[in-house]
Amino acid sequence: MSPTRPTPDGRTAVRPNLTGELQLDFLDRLRRRDLRVVRVEDVTPRYRRVVLGGDDLADGFPLVPFAPSDHVKVYFPHPVTGRIVSYRETGDDEWEVDGDGPPIRRDYTPRAFDPVARELSLDFVLHDHGVAGRWAARAHVGDPLVVIGPRANWLLPDDYAHYVAAGDETAIPAISRILEEAPATATVTALVEVTGAADEQPIGGTPGREVRWVHRSTAPVADGHLSALETAVKGLALPGPLDSVFVFAAGEAGTIKPIRRYLRRDVGLPTRQLLVDGYWKRGTPDFDHHVVDADEE
Repeated sequence: MSPTRPTPDGRTAVRPNLTGELQLDFLDRLRRRDLRVVRVEDVTPRYRRVVLGGDDLADGFPLVPFAPSDHVKVYFPHPVTGRIVSYRETGDDEWEVDGDGPPIRRDYTPRAFDPVARELSLDFVLHDHGVAGRWAARAHVGDPLVVIGPRANWLLPDDYAHYVAAGDETAIPAISRILEEAPATATVTALVEVTGAADEQPIGGTPGREVRWVHRSTAPVADGHLSALETAVKGLALPGPLDSVFVFAAGEAGTIKPIRRYLRRDVGLPTRQLLVDGYWKRGTPDFDHHVVDADEE
């Protein structure tokens, strides 16, 4: 069995992606990397960056520009035994569990990779109700972590004049990369829902890159809406003609669903101009965001 759900194979993408839609660059091999914490950086009181290093990064890491939806499977130590149960490759892309008990794993968007220092950065929301948040809150230099993937790079199209990026805290790494990596001639408008002002991060801030912080503790939630982010998205005037805009949105699956429905049915954006993903689902550990919702179209 495979440690990740295989991404469907497809066309090999070429940079720049001028097709007007997502393009898939399917990697020849799924890689496991046994890494250790090099340092931790507190971005905000509830958001921590964990920088990982190790010999398994000596030959690089497939972080490519403008592929912000790429993700890896991160395998965490058992909170009692301290052992990491993951997978090891047995050949011909076949894998087997390399320990006792079920793996403890979550999907994460790589925030950055430094090929000179050979360091991979992952960002974590700190909280007490999940294994990943608890681990990150206690992470120390030298702590081990296993990272598998990514399976493919999904390249956003480069040929739009305007990009809109919306999401909650879990989407900040992807939104940050869109702000940094979008074509220089394009505008980017980001709507980011966080608890309050203390959770704002220094992202964007350059000409053509606007970040609007939505504080869920105080921002309005309109009647029938499931989140302040939904209200903010529905209140946003698109920055240009319909065919000039690409929209990315990610966050909790239940609250993201009506945003996608609104963009498709009310705004009328075609599927090729959207990337909307439920990164996590309330009450569902290790949520499989690859599962297609029957109500998506």
